[in-house]
Amino acid sequence: MVPHRVAMTHGLIKAYGLLDGMDLLRVAPATEEDLKVAHSEEYLDLLRRLTPASYKHDAATREAAERHGLGVVRDRRTGCSTNDNPVIEDLWDYCLRYTGGSLAAARALAGGGYDVAVNWSGGMHHACEGGASGFCYVNDIVVAIRALLRRFGRVLYVDIDAHHGDGVETAFLEESRVMTVSFHQYDGKGFFFPGTGGVDDVGGGASYRALNVPLDAGTGDELYHEMFGPITERVMQVFRPADAVVLQCGADSLAGDRITGLELSVRGHAKCVRLLLSYGVPILLLGGGGYTINHVASCWCYETAVAIGREIPNEIPQHGYQEYYQSQGYRLHYHEAQSGNSNAQTKKMDKVKKRIMAQLDHLSALMATPSIMRQPDEQPARAVDIDDDALVDRSLRGEDPVERLHRRCGELEVTEFLIHLGKTIQPQAKQRSILN
Repeated sequence: MVPHRVAMTHGLIKAYGLLDGMDLLRVAPATEEDLKVAHSEEYLDLLRRLTPASYKHDAATREAAERHGLGVVRDRRTGCSTNDNPVIEDLWDYCLRYTGGSLAAARALAGGGYDVAVNWSGGMHHACEGGASGFCYVNDIVVAIRALLRRFGRVLYVDIDAHHGDGVETAFLEESRVMTVSFHQYDGKGFFFPGTGGVDDVGGGASYRALNVPLDAGTGDELYHEMFGPITERVMQVFRPADAVVLQCGADSLAGDRITGLELSVRGHAKCVRLLLSYGVPILLLGGGGYTINHVASCWCYETAVAIGREIPNEIPQHGYQEYYQSQGYRLHYHEAQSGNSNAQTKKMDKVKKRIMAQLDHLSALMATPSIMRQPDEQPARAVDIDDDALVDRSLRGEDPVERLHRRCGELEVTEFLIHLGKTIQPQAKQRSILN
């Protein structure tokens, strides 16, 4: 989940010349007030004041962190200690910045000037109201959907990460204007994180606005889309009008991921994006999981091209991150889809699909019953004006983070600069360790 994935993605998007088809928005960090629509004040207060030093030296702070899923915690499923959400330097700032990206993207859509908005650094779908979970500290998706609801009557959330989008589902169990649909790997035994998202999980009571599509390891493109296409089409028929779509594009569902096994190709993953774009409703694309970073960057770059209607070649262009793609032969599409699944697997998925279609029939009947639905606000708060030059940052269109480092270093080579930086920081680090 390191931010380097996003820098690589941006560098590849730039190398393919895709930035010319987009506006880059200046993004202000989210505020604590923005985060309160998704998280408790107690949890946010802890996040704001938590540092590695306070976690290490203050027992009360450490205990509070553990209660909220931060630092070393006991995994309820396995009984083992984990550190999925470590207490890192500048944690609060990190949370505000990636959430600010998703919030700005949502406001751009709500302002009516854009049809597609993208924040590949977002998509942290596991964070819940009172705590961190699964590498996710703050749930930027919930914050973004709340912003969209200020303008749109109904928002559809679709999750193609390999893991169940539990945090988003839980946040909207009582919200009739939001439907969540998650396609994810599921072992039925609770061992695969987060252990939730069975086919019978349909939301609070019998609302049927939470839809879960559990998939086996090794599903692959063909069987995945035998599920995704028909289910998504029926969802769009039933939950209408879906005025906006949020698609969490977690790339850990790709073949070659370090911890998952759904085995999608880049084209197969992007086919989900193509399908949802075809409905012609405003769409917010967010990142998520993905633990083989060159595969992640390949996928999100290709999906950026899909989102703006561009075709790009398979050969990865020369650019600052070129050598990261050596293991995939410098090709964007490093894995070709395999056809065919076992009869047992196909029959199992047919049963799952029939059950889900029956659930959608129940939802259709419920939505046909007359009811009073709260209308969205007439004007979204702080909507982005596309004519505001202070918000559209054209100056950075052709510059990726590596190039910006070169510029800021002046005439120095990057290697020389980093050596100089190391010599500067080392004495300070020694002094801090002595003071500690």
